[in-house]
Amino acid sequence: MPTKNVVDERIAKFKNKGKDLAKLREKRISECVQLRKAQKNESFLKRRNITLSSLPDEEALSPENNDTVSFRIEDIIKNVNSDDREAQTRGSQAARKLLSKSHDPPIKEIIDAGLLSRFVSFLSMDDEPTLQFEAAWALTNIASGTSWHTQQVVEHGAVTAFINLLASPMFHISEQAVWALGNIAGDCAAYRDVLIECNVIPALLARISPDTPVGYLRNLTWTLSNLCRNKNPCPPLSAVQQMLPSLIQLLHLSDKDILSDACWAISYLSDGSNDRIDVVVRTGIVPRLVELMNNKELCVMTPALRSIGNIVSGSDLHTQMAIDAGVLDVLPKLLRHPKPTMQKEAAWALSNIAAGPCKQIQQLITCGLLPPLVEVLRNGDFKTQKEAVWAVTNFTSGGTVEQVVNLVQSGALEAIINLLQVKDAKVILVILEAVNNMFMAAEKLGETEKLSLLIEELGGLERIEMLQNHSNEMVYQAAHNLIEKYFSDGDLEEVQVDATQNGFEFQVPDVKKTFEF
Repeated sequence: MPTKNVVDERIAKFKNKGKDLAKLREKRISECVQLRKAQKNESFLKRRNITLSSLPDEEALSPENNDTVSFRIEDIIKNVNSDDREAQTRGSQAARKLLSKSHDPPIKEIIDAGLLSRFVSFLSMDDEPTLQFEAAWALTNIASGTSWHTQQVVEHGAVTAFINLLASPMFHISEQAVWALGNIAGDCAAYRDVLIECNVIPALLARISPDTPVGYLRNLTWTLSNLCRNKNPCPPLSAVQQMLPSLIQLLHLSDKDILSDACWAISYLSDGSNDRIDVVVRTGIVPRLVELMNNKELCVMTPALRSIGNIVSGSDLHTQMAIDAGVLDVLPKLLRHPKPTMQKEAAWALSNIAAGPCKQIQQLITCGLLPPLVEVLRNGDFKTQKEAVWAVTNFTSGGTVEQVVNLVQSGALEAIINLLQVKDAKVILVILEAVNNMFMAAEKLGETEKLSLLIEELGGLERIEMLQNHSNEMVYQAAHNLIEKYFSDGDLEEVQVDATQNGFEFQVPDVKKTFEF
């Protein structure tokens, strides 16, 4: 990887080399680092309804009010298929309670019994709100299951019925429809787009008002976030532009659950091309996202940081907007956060900024990002260290000679040398590339011998030599090239350096300043 030809190719990818800025950052994003995406437990795709916030009489309809043991599937089928409204309501409520079980609800049994068509037909019975509600709740929990379960709900015609229910004057019925639509949207991009084509977004946004209960707004925000999900394909830009003003409005509320899901929505919308990122940043939301990175709640901080990480992976202008909003003042604290996941996300965001032009790299230095970066290189968990290694390599690829010297002085060289013992071949290659970049800076100063001696003093030469026995051909070749070019016999013998006082110096011409390791 860090062979001369490959290094030349990689150097050409960074914007301070006078290349096309937009193409270079896009190249760097695909080449350098892709953040490991959120696990489902960070923001659930689907939710099964156990209780509902806006019920007028929660206890009366709670699954804890448990007479479900007296209902068998056969009894439920008989009641739901009855022509008697009271029997239909009893059967639907019993089905809903069974489907609300915390463990192994009988979703397939209910589907196989052929009850979905009946439940969907009950959704349009505005004169029977209890039956309407129970059927909606049962269908919501069926849609919370597997993709096949969701498919059955959709194919039985529930989408249009649920969208119509959003306009119900009864909050608990309308909220149940919101929940069901969120489960359908969260299943896949195809169902998300089906909902969008059925004009679900205006119907949802119409329910946002100063009088909307907080619990309802939580579910609505979560459903909007699911409409922003998935990249293959991304949601239509027209839909994004419909949702963004309301999402920005929700991001200025104080409820942590609303803030969390609104931030996740922004993170999904900003996870894409520069054009997609631009649509988000033009709303002016970047300063608020940076502010939310300081939120005391982890469920808010995480998606806010993810959103900013996506934004700084865009163009230089997008990155500068985040810098101007104060992101570099927040990142040192997040790099030292007690949660390793936060450290990793912060290191990833930092690596994106470090891939920018030397002006932005200088802002990293000025804002004190090098000490916490070196700390995570030394002490972070391995996932965080990997992101930090990329930050170092990006920094050395795009930084000036003076900036690279500053990085070496900060302890980053020693830290990445210590990581040459890891088993991950990709990480080793990235480290060797960083070392090669440092030598390229030293060559401009005529100080390669001093850098070679420093690396030897730090134990780096021995580790690089050992990598010549590595099973990965690219690792072997990269290590061999470094040894051959910078550590050949006799190179170090003539260099006189006071190693006891760390007196290694790069003489930087034109700057009239001595840099000491």
